[in-house]
Amino acid sequence: MGVLMSRRQTVERVQKVSLAVSAFKDGLREQPSTRRRAEAGAARQGTLEQEVQEGEEEALAGPSQPEESSASKAAWERLRDGRGVEPEEFDRANRFTPPAFIRPKRELHDDEPPDISLEQREQILNDEMCEICEVWTAESLFPCRICHRVYHDGCLRRMGYLQKDSAVEVTETAHTETGWSCYYCDNLNLLLTEEEMYSLMETLRNCKIIPGACLTLDDFLHYKHQVHKQQFERTMPEAQEEQAALQFNALDPDKKGHIEWQDFLSHESIQLLQKIRPQNALLRLLTPKERERARAAFLALDQDNDGFIGEGECRQARHTWFRKHQKEMLSCNVSISHVGPISEGSPASSRNGKSPEKILPATKQEETSIDWPGFLRENVAYILAARPNSAALHLQPLA
Repeated sequence: MGVLMSRRQTVERVQKVSLAVSAFKDGLREQPSTRRRAEAGAARQGTLEQEVQEGEEEALAGPSQPEESSASKAAWERLRDGRGVEPEEFDRANRFTPPAFIRPKRELHDDEPPDISLEQREQILNDEMCEICEVWTAESLFPCRICHRVYHDGCLRRMGYLQKDSAVEVTETAHTETGWSCYYCDNLNLLLTEEEMYSLMETLRNCKIIPGACLTLDDFLHYKHQVHKQQFERTMPEAQEEQAALQFNALDPDKKGHIEWQDFLSHESIQLLQKIRPQNALLRLLTPKERERARAAFLALDQDNDGFIGEGECRQARHTWFRKHQKEMLSCNVSISHVGPISEGSPASSRNGKSPEKILPATKQEETSIDWPGFLRENVAYILAARPNSAALHLQPLA
């Protein structure tokens, strides 16, 4: 604010000086007899005009910063405001105005453990009216699988959030077990506070990342190396580089050789949340739908109903359901009960004609047992990372 006020004062001062110079010129034209005095003050006048011109240029230029193109500035502003990068080919003539998004704020009690009961089920209720037009049309509304909001596909198109193949995806998956995430839940970057967002933007700027650009494997690894060196002041170990390469492959499931900007942004956002916020704060981000799905997953794995599951079962749940809903499950409508070890007869047991490696169930006495709160803490980041509609895995589950 101090910088803005000083610039405003500079502009006002320059305007006053400009008026004084104009009046002085007019006075010279109206009084020819004073030519001698005018000639004597010509040097001073030239100096004054030069100062005025320099002051105007300085006031308009503001603080000295590296020049950026208008498109780049607009991209950073949209990123800061939580709107992502809007494609320029949108027909804005018939579009709704996107709602203003206010980034969340941290509360004092966020780091305290939330009370999420295993026995007490939560009632899931969707809104009755479209989030955009606030009109009720019953069956034609598409619910979000993460939050309570519902939408018309036409309203989503006019907002610019539904285009090309995404319209087919919404109509085919919104009412299935896979589900569809609305534009709020699809963007993990919207979980960041203003302070966290500025921290991420600073990191991206320092590493010369351009908003909206796709990243190749070399770009991704170079970025990871730079971030690691900035944080720890040493070169990233080879093991971490291999893990980063695996994460790149998870973000590029179609093997296109690059990852999309939105997938990269979601990945970096969830990584930042893991670094900055404790697990209790992450648990408070879960919606009732996510908590209910996690509850159903734990109960399906707890076969003897003793309130504990094995560590291997917890990892298996992370790999089969929490990481991402698989597209090949759309036709078979796999139940939530398949989050556990997959049997050979399960419709999800084969992929590309190959049978998965058999996982022998370990007894709870042979491995660490995990209770319901521990299950949530272990998997909360993967539950959040599974929100986007993209097929990319924003957190590669560890083996």
